[in-house]
Amino acid sequence: MKRQSVIAQKKKRRGPPPTGKGELIGVRLQPPQLAALDQWIARQESARSRPEAIRHLMDLALSISASDRPTSKAKAEKAAELAAHAIEKASDKSQSTEEQKTRKRKLISGPSEFRDIRRDQARRRGE
Repeated sequence: MKRQSVIAQKKKRRGPPPTGKGELIGVRLQPPQLAALDQWIARQESARSRPEAIRHLMDLALSISASDRPTSKAKAEKAAELAAHAIEKASDKSQSTEEQKTRKRKLISGPSEFRDIRRDQARRRGE
């Protein structure tokens, strides 16, 4: 009987498609961070691997334009002054002064549903 020579073929590696040539950066995530990342991945429409999710989140964070960043104190004060002036012009003069002040304060601070997500205001202590 003839022995057939068996040529060992190198197995091709299976896995996610390569992302191109780039620098490999190893990152350690603590269990709470890893759990948060996995939860974020689960909420997405398309399934992503952990590295893909990290790259996507990094792209989102870096794409925030300068207009989304907190403004200087002087600009914020000027904006509040302009808003107050516009509100005073549009206010109902038939109401009491106290009622006008209350409504103005509510308009300037914004709806309570949005106050928690505003990035331009520092968090109050105890919240």
